Amino acid sequence: MTILLGSIADDYTGASDLANTLTRNGLRTVQTVGILDSSLALPDVDAVVVSLKIRSVAAADAVAAATQADRWLRERGAAHVLYKVCSTFDSTDAGNIGPVTEALSAAAGGGLVLVTPAFPETGRTVYFGHLFVGGQPLNESPLKDHPLNPMHDANLVRVLARQSRGAIGLVDLGAVAAGPDAVKARLDTLRTTGVTAAIADAIFERDLETLGEIALETPVSTGASGLGLGLARALVRSGQVPSGAAKTADAIRPVGGLSAIVAGSCSRATLRQLEVAERSMPVLRLDPEKLLAGPDEISAAISWAGDRISAGPVAVAASASPETVSRLQSQYGREASGHAIETATSVLAAELVARGVRRLVVAGGETSGAAVDRLAIPAFLIGPEIAPGVPVLRTVGNAQGDMLLALKSGNFGGEDFFTAALAMMH
Repeated sequence: MTILLGSIADDYTGASDLANTLTRNGLRTVQTVGILDSSLALPDVDAVVVSLKIRSVAAADAVAAATQADRWLRERGAAHVLYKVCSTFDSTDAGNIGPVTEALSAAAGGGLVLVTPAFPETGRTVYFGHLFVGGQPLNESPLKDHPLNPMHDANLVRVLARQSRGAIGLVDLGAVAAGPDAVKARLDTLRTTGVTAAIADAIFERDLETLGEIALETPVSTGASGLGLGLARALVRSGQVPSGAAKTADAIRPVGGLSAIVAGSCSRATLRQLEVAERSMPVLRLDPEKLLAGPDEISAAISWAGDRISAGPVAVAASASPETVSRLQSQYGREASGHAIETATSVLAAELVARGVRRLVVAGGETSGAAVDRLAIPAFLIGPEIAPGVPVLRTVGNAQGDMLLALKSGNFGGEDFFTAALAMMH
C-alpha cells in the first residue's frame, strides 16, 4: 500500500473528523487506531489517518508517539504528513502542538511549517493570528473551559510561541487572500528572520485551498480538518488521485445487533444532546463523584443498561456541568477525575458490546479514545457524514465482528445528533 497523504491525529474523534473531511473531498481514506500490525490487510487508499491519544499527555510522550507514527507513514509512501490538532488548538503552555510540530519538522529535514486550526464550516476562523469560534474570540467562547486544556488566549502566535523553541510568525489574511505566490513570498520573508512555524489566517474555504496547495509542497503541516480539506483538494487538482469520488457505501452496510450511546463529554452541546435524546430513549446520568469512589456506580449502570437494551437504544452518560467538573477537579485532581470518567465509559462500552451492541455512538474525545482502546478496534472505514466532522465508521479487523460507530467530539453536532446518528446506522 502506497499512500499520497499521511496524518497523525492527536485524538480519536479528531481523527474521524479529518478522515471524514478527506473522504468528502475525494480521497479514499482509512483511519487506524495507532500503528497497525503488518498482518492486517487494508484496502487501497489515498490517505491514512493514524489516531493517537497524545493531546493531553506529557510532551515527551506525545513527541515519541508522533515520530514513530510519522516513520510508519513515510515508509508507506507519504510525502506529506499533517499533524492534526483540535480546531480550538487545545494545548497547554507546556505543549503539545509546538513540541510535536518541531519534532516532525526535524525528522523531515527541517523547514518552516504552516499551522492553522481554521475550519470555517464548523465556525473556526483565524484572523491576524487570533482564533474565533462562531465569531467569538476563543477566550470568550464557551470552548475556553475545556476540562483538560482550557484555552484563555485567542492569539495563536503567542500560544504557539510559549510552547516552541523556534520563532513563530504570521501569514496574515492579506497574503492568503492574494493567493499562493503571495503566501510563498511571505514565508520566504519569515524564513530570513529565523521563523520555524507560522500561524496562517483563514476565513473562507478558498483560503484553506490556498494554504493546502502551499503546504503540500512541504513535508509537514499542522492544523485542524480545514487544512486537510485544502490538502485533499490540492491532491485532487494535481491529478495524483484516481478518478471518481471516494466511496462510502461499503462503510454503512447493515450490521444488525443492538444500539447504544455512551457519553463522557461535559460540553454544553453534548449536555443539550442528551436532553433531546431523553425524549426518545432511556438516559442514565452517572454521578461523577460516585465514579471516583469505586466500581459500584459502574456496576449499577451495567445492570440498568442490561435490563433495557433489548427493547431499544439506551444512553449512559458520565457527563456533568462545567461547574461540577471544576469542583471535582479541585477536590480530587484533574488527572484522577478524568481517568475515572474514561475508565467508566470504556468499561460500559465494552460491556454493552459484550451484550450485543453493534451500533455505538461515543461522545467526547478522551471518552472515545478510551472506549476504542478497550474494544481493541484496529481501524475504520469512513462512511457518510452524520454532522460536520462526524462520519459513520465501520470497523476493520475487529475481533467482535463488524460494528458501526460514531465518535463525536464534545462540541460537534446539532441538538438531535444522537438520534440522527443511530438512524443513519440502520
